Amino acid sequence: MRFDILTIFPNIFDSYFKESILKRAQQKRLIKIVAHNLRDYTTDKHHKVDDRPYGGGPGMVMQIEPIYRAVNKIKARLSRAKVRTILFSTRGKKLDAKMAKRLSKYDRLILICGRYEGVDERVAKYIADEEISIGDYILSGGELPAMALVDAVSRQIPGVLGKRESLEEIKGSYPVYSRPEVFEANSKRSSQAKKKKLKVPKVLLSGSHKDIEKWRLGQK
Repeated sequence: MRFDILTIFPNIFDSYFKESILKRAQQKRLIKIVAHNLRDYTTDKHHKVDDRPYGGGPGMVMQIEPIYRAVNKIKARLSRAKVRTILFSTRGKKLDAKMAKRLSKYDRLILICGRYEGVDERVAKYIADEEISIGDYILSGGELPAMALVDAVSRQIPGVLGKRESLEEIKGSYPVYSRPEVFEANSKRSSQAKKKKLKVPKVLLSGSHKDIEKWRLGQK
């Protein structure tokens, strides 16, 4: 699966995508992530991607032209690929596990990252297939949402995770513990240096898979 990210800050993704699970997934050629600099799709000598909003108002608006050219150029290389173009927006549908699973069925995802006061509305209406948000808060741009989406969708692709059971959508979410069995820490409720023993629940030490599974189900 390939992710094409349209942004004015392509280097912002380098650190996150070159570590851990996503790095290994790219090395195995299970996914490919390409960040495109929208300034490369401008025609003026200053590589301008924004302009003043019609009707007045603060800030600048990202223009439709560079985005239109970038999306068209990417799609021109595709023949039978199943493609979805996404614009990150505070008005979009909220990203969740169900959406991530749906998007993992595509061959290519084109992700448009806005900046400034927003993106020309014609991008949402005529270029993007859908708008997506990652929460009820405002970010400086679409780059962080793009990272979140790439991560969430990639996890749904067979082979990206070591074990399919690692998906919380399958195994569920419950408290987990590891060694040591007993950890001594200063009590936060005491001004004295009194140690408090933090213990692993006994059922997890029982060796009974049936009891452990019952306990985990009760924690959800």
